[in-house]
Amino acid sequence: MSLYHLVRPIAKYLQSAWRWKRLGFGEAPPIFGNAKPKSGSHLLTQILNGFCQIAPYAYVQTEPIRTVKKEGGRWNPAQVAESLQKIPAGVIGWGYVDATPENLQVLLAPGRVNYFLYRDPRDMLISHVFYATDMHEGHGMHEYYQALSDFNERLKVAITGIDRDGLYMVDVKKRYEGVFEWLEKPQVHCLRFEDLLHKQTESLSAMLGRLEESGYSLPHKSRAQALQILTETVQPKRSKTFRSGKTGEWKKYFQPEHKALFKEMAGDLLIRLGYEENNDW
Repeated sequence: MSLYHLVRPIAKYLQSAWRWKRLGFGEAPPIFGNAKPKSGSHLLTQILNGFCQIAPYAYVQTEPIRTVKKEGGRWNPAQVAESLQKIPAGVIGWGYVDATPENLQVLLAPGRVNYFLYRDPRDMLISHVFYATDMHEGHGMHEYYQALSDFNERLKVAITGIDRDGLYMVDVKKRYEGVFEWLEKPQVHCLRFEDLLHKQTESLSAMLGRLEESGYSLPHKSRAQALQILTETVQPKRSKTFRSGKTGEWKKYFQPEHKALFKEMAGDLLIRLGYEENNDW
């Protein structure tokens, strides 16, 4: 092998490293965008990709980090925390993870930026049923939902949960226990799916503010320019799992029996989350 062929890879590496440093990659704090499943994670990842246009972030990770495996079952907590730990400065990760002690130890460390997205539980349930029944044949509830007579019966199961015949899914109230764990952490910027759609400027500005609170200053972009770029990234219809991208759709599907069942199972859940003032909805 000639000297040229030995030196060339080293030169290319040094050139890449110089370019990385010159552009500021590695200086921006690691970001993790977390979401409650079926709560608009597609919008969150679009915004996170927008951050790559306003700050020197190298990329947004392609695959989400999960607590629950796609095929069912749960990942070892240590494995999940290790994946979170591996997100370096200048890189954005995303996923669906719980507030386990292992994850909190990583994510709440100084110098990190965290976002958590959640949604009205009623709309989340509607999205879940459609997704598991019609869009994801590998979903653990797919065959069971397909075997039920209609959407109304599927929605009842989604509300109450199930634990029989090898199927296990918690009820709607237990689904949201983990949401409150994130809401209680001041180091995590929590936001609603509904606000990303209907209070967009305010929500995106707050997300920028959380990045700036980490001590990082946006390079080469004014606040107005950065906000405009993020606003342009929000395009719900570009998601592979896009169905309607609307809020309040539960009103089309919740029959009186669903409302009564939800109130019985969820108690004051909607009030605690700020979606209702009382249970007379």
